Amino acid sequence: MNLSKVIGASVAVVTAALLAFVFPVLAHHASTPFYDPETVVDLEGSVTRFVFRNPHAFLFVDVEDEQVQNSEWTIELGAPVGLRRVGWTPDSLPVGMMIKLTGRKSRAEGSQGVCCVRMTRADGSPILEGGGLQEREQN
Repeated sequence: MNLSKVIGASVAVVTAALLAFVFPVLAHHASTPFYDPETVVDLEGSVTRFVFRNPHAFLFVDVEDEQVQNSEWTIELGAPVGLRRVGWTPDSLPVGMMIKLTGRKSRAEGSQGVCCVRMTRADGSPILEGGGLQEREQN
């Protein structure tokens, strides 16, 4: 077998491996297929559940609409390992805590889901003191 055929076969194997393993991982972490960056919602409500487990943490919030009807919204957060790195724990958002959030609305028709959120306490203070939720100051 000549060297050019060996190199060609090696390149084909590496390319196939990249397609099989790298692209699905990248696709999994893209939020745009599931959440619309053009449709941003502002919500205020009370925490009903905080599910702090892999692969993503989820927060459930009871929100009152204009007709004074309550509905539960699902907020997709990052992986617990990443949340822990910035100080979050399963107790960071206790049931009943009032929060405000802004994020991308789910594309699924009829769903009440949000991701990519900026979240604060109801009074506008950060969830975690000294946490990464504070805005950078403009100079």
